[in-house]
Amino acid sequence: MDTAGRGIMSGVVSHRLRCLITAGPTREHLDPVRFLSNGSSGKMGYALAASAVARDWQVDLVSGPVALPPPPGATVVDVVSAEDMFRACAPLFDLCDLFIAVAAVADYRPSAIAPEKLKKTGGPLRLDLVPTVDILRTLGERKRPGQVVVGFAAETLDLEANARRKLTEKNLDWIVANDVSRSGLGMNADDNAVLLLGRNGERISFGPAPKFAVAEFILGQLMR
Repeated sequence: MDTAGRGIMSGVVSHRLRCLITAGPTREHLDPVRFLSNGSSGKMGYALAASAVARDWQVDLVSGPVALPPPPGATVVDVVSAEDMFRACAPLFDLCDLFIAVAAVADYRPSAIAPEKLKKTGGPLRLDLVPTVDILRTLGERKRPGQVVVGFAAETLDLEANARRKLTEKNLDWIVANDVSRSGLGMNADDNAVLLLGRNGERISFGPAPKFAVAEFILGQLMR
């Protein structure tokens, strides 16, 4: 058994496992009515939360804006922006045994939010964007012994190479990579196909399959 697996199993033996999951998109507002975001539906994160609850884990789900019912049995914290998500996750991270970062967090935000709706002028609109907080890297650097951190990598090019780089750079134990350029899979779809990569060299693919089945596969592999 690898180190990540031992970390999770030790938590199960000593107490009810506590799992923190992020899901959905974030929104970075330009003005009161417009924002930068992405096409994440939250379905993968919510499926993982439901699968974790079914395993009798204690589940904290920090969710961006989605059109999904809360998974019964999970404690849901609703957020909007990347900063909101980080502020919600930071204290919960210190309490969890397993952190699964599924949310599609915006990489950039406007440097300032206009207080009123921006009006069309007929000319170009230039936005000054600044980086958002890197939630996964920041929390990954705080990882304590025995705690397991899992990231997601939604890619359109060089799937495995980009995922492996993220696995190393963000101090992760596992990363779940998926090619969001494939029709009918990934963002806003009901099905997914994933490549699970571990820090000890594990490489396991699964799918295409419904997202709950993918969630069951991921959690099953983490518990081995």
